[in-house]
Amino acid sequence: MNETIKHILARQSVREYKDILLTREQLDTLAAAALQAPSGRNSQPIHARFLQNADILAQMQVDFKNIVGWNTPVHTRSDKNPFYHNAPAFAFLFAEGDSLMDAGIMVQNIAVAAQSLGLGTCIVASVGALFADIAAGTKWRAALDIPKDYVFMIGICIGVPDEIPERKTRKQEQIAVLNAYEAC
Repeated sequence: MNETIKHILARQSVREYKDILLTREQLDTLAAAALQAPSGRNSQPIHARFLQNADILAQMQVDFKNIVGWNTPVHTRSDKNPFYHNAPAFAFLFAEGDSLMDAGIMVQNIAVAAQSLGLGTCIVASVGALFADIAAGTKWRAALDIPKDYVFMIGICIGVPDEIPERKTRKQEQIAVLNAYEAC
């Protein structure tokens, strides 16, 4: 089995991270992996911003919870962790218009690249509420240098894992390999 397949099969969501910053080389590698993500008609509609700043992420969490409510569980472990699960880095993916598929491809590139670097990830969508709010969305788009009409697509927590999550079972019956040489 080659290394890429090993990383794809080993990757799982991590929600506990060590307080270790990513290196510039790691961030640059993840950005390069994001940049190489394929997109429909090579339109390259996704704008990614990698943020590694605990103070700014904490400020975003306050605004996020002010929007969704402090007692509302809007993501896994929301009672314990902020939307970024205390990861030292978080990547925000935006697009002009509806480009969910292209964002999904890019976030997967980031996740697999991170896995290959020994990093953990957790793909997060709930923080989209922060950017849907007019006041907070305008504020944080400006901070991330994202045009005001761009839509948040998805995000990803990135850092050195501080847990080995229990492997979740997969629904094997939902995947089938069909033999193209046999009549249906």
